[in-house]
Amino acid sequence: MSLRATFPHAQIDWLVQDANAEAIRHHPALSNVIEFRRRQLSAGFSRGTTTPLFKFLRLLRENKYDVVYDLQGLFRSGFLAWATRAPRRVGLKNAREFGWLGLTDRYEAPWTLHAVDRMLEVLRRDGIAITVDMRLYPSPVARERVATNPELRAGPFAIVAPTSRWPAKRWPAERFAAVVSGLLARGYSRVVLVGAPGERDQCTPLTELASREPRVLDRIGDTSIADLMALTEASSLVIANDSAAIHMAVGFNRPLIGLYGPTAPGEDGPYQREADVIHHPVEGSINHKNVAANDLMLRITTEEVLGRVPSPSAVVKDASLLSQPRKLPC
Repeated sequence: MSLRATFPHAQIDWLVQDANAEAIRHHPALSNVIEFRRRQLSAGFSRGTTTPLFKFLRLLRENKYDVVYDLQGLFRSGFLAWATRAPRRVGLKNAREFGWLGLTDRYEAPWTLHAVDRMLEVLRRDGIAITVDMRLYPSPVARERVATNPELRAGPFAIVAPTSRWPAKRWPAERFAAVVSGLLARGYSRVVLVGAPGERDQCTPLTELASREPRVLDRIGDTSIADLMALTEASSLVIANDSAAIHMAVGFNRPLIGLYGPTAPGEDGPYQREADVIHHPVEGSINHKNVAANDLMLRITTEEVLGRVPSPSAVVKDASLLSQPRKLPC
């Protein structure tokens, strides 16, 4: 929204990995979404051809951008910014993996900042008037699917996202199952379980509960990003590990309970919602990618989570009334 307010008539495109494209496709500030098809490009390399890569790079050049913002600050994003050949390529002076090499204009923004604040700091230093607006916009088709689903119209429902790619970020599934039972006892009409297709083996206690309790809807492996966004918008609560579901709850300003272990909520957690996170850190930093055990997650008790659960009758249903953009000085 900050860029659109500054450049109301510009073409503003967002380069994003194709798996996440649906999360931003319907944002009103965007002109276009350019999908980075990583698997397709990798498949080309496997076949011994760079043709898909060069076609993609040619597309970036042909758009003839005046300015490109690299707000990720990694080698790949810096390389793709350079590949656009835009006259101005703006990003982090302290980008990692030498990502700054592809930039023409570089600004310091500490990595200790929350990821959102770090990105906004780059824009602010480049003279953009900042509007903090985290709102997400779901697919109208997905929104209609949720609105007309009779199981979800029965009353307030909660979303539980119990999975994670990284073992160190997983709260035990049996504790999630106890929380799901607690949600139903507290008046939630349904609990929707969500996760990726390859994550079902993390959820056995939950899927077994769903098989005998009709109010628990097993959507693990059967929920696209578009559907998850629409579900989140309509939900009364989201409970999840450090995952996309937590950030979607922020984007729709829904009540949330985030369960964090080795990752730092202050840097990558739900933006300006640290009070909604349960986290019991230890001294020093931990790289969750190098930790196989979920010892830090085990510090979170079932009673702690249930103690944070709001009454479904107390939840404001119109998320648009809660999500107001804020302007910061340039």
